[in-house]
Amino acid sequence: MNAKNETRPLNIHARQTSVASRLRLGALIAAAAVAVSCYAWAAAGMSARADKLDTFVLDNRPAANVVHAALTSVVAQEGFAGQWTIEAKENSDRIYLSISRRSERGGMSQSSSNYPISIVSGLTREQMFSNAGTVVRFQIVRDAGTLNCEGWFKSGKGAGSFTFTANQSYASEMSRNGYSNLSQEKFFSLAVHDVSTGFIQELRELGYDRIDLDDLIGMRIHGVSPQYIREFKARGYDNLPVDELVAMRIHGVTLKFIEEMESAGYKRQPIDQIVALRIHGATPEFIREMKEAGYERLPLDELVAFRIHGVTTEFIRELNALGYERVPADNLVSMRIHGVSTQFIKDLKAIGYDSVDVDDLVAMRIHGVTVSYIQKMRERGFKDLSIEQLVDMRIHGIGE
Repeated sequence: MNAKNETRPLNIHARQTSVASRLRLGALIAAAAVAVSCYAWAAAGMSARADKLDTFVLDNRPAANVVHAALTSVVAQEGFAGQWTIEAKENSDRIYLSISRRSERGGMSQSSSNYPISIVSGLTREQMFSNAGTVVRFQIVRDAGTLNCEGWFKSGKGAGSFTFTANQSYASEMSRNGYSNLSQEKFFSLAVHDVSTGFIQELRELGYDRIDLDDLIGMRIHGVSPQYIREFKARGYDNLPVDELVAMRIHGVTLKFIEEMESAGYKRQPIDQIVALRIHGATPEFIREMKEAGYERLPLDELVAFRIHGVTTEFIRELNALGYERVPADNLVSMRIHGVSTQFIKDLKAIGYDSVDVDDLVAMRIHGVTVSYIQKMRERGFKDLSIEQLVDMRIHGIGE
């Protein structure tokens, strides 16, 4: 899955009892149960998408009556069961798939993402876009196991239930790779996020051997592909830790972003700082704007501080107009942190305090030396006080 996935960590507990005896009522009768389960799921407040499917299921209650007339078998073994929903569009070769499951302890887990339509086996476009609605059965086949799905589809929207069957040959292969004694819970998670043996092998060839299973799942969730790793390796970012790779994907560190940063003069910068740039919006465009304002080749941490504290080109231009040109970057940040606005400077100028040093402006704001305080002191006979005297009076509580 990619960085845009709407994914919450799976909280899954294996069912130890077989569901086969309870579900061998057949695909059609199970579709009616699907409609009921989806309604309960939506009623529990699962998500906005589930709420939409609530309406969808209620609109198709006639299907639930039809399914009582026929019986077939449901593919079920000892394993997990849960619900699926799919939204499809006529002009797209991708679907939005959500997989959810409630554990025996009552916890709910959900995984949602866009996938190519080829992920589903046995489900046709004709079925998905049926105007009258139709009962469907299909599979989602992964290396780790298969989700056997059935339910109801109408006009591009579907809902139903699934049972999960683990792949024992995958277990053998994983054991040879050093991952043994996998629980049913772990099998399910590896299947949902498509952690294939091929994916593991490609990572090994890139120098990522014996990665923790949770890290493998995290890489798949956030789209850390072997191709992504190779692209950055070619740029000189070799042997990056898994957590950094995941953070890069989460915050949108693309190869294009790296190239733009290099063009701006920032080559081979630490990944944690590059991620910080993305988090706080210090884009190449922002860097160019600062260069035009006279702040060229600022350290990355200062660029991040500018974004965090609101040091903008507009703020710099206003300071320039008031006579404060080429204020050091750290002083600009300090002024923003302590609320030294251009209006504050204008107000001080209006009462005779012209060209106050930046450090003094900051000290005045820190200790609460306001224009109103200065005027009050003047009314009490304290005239022509220096900034240092005013700050000292505030520190000692004079005039409060």
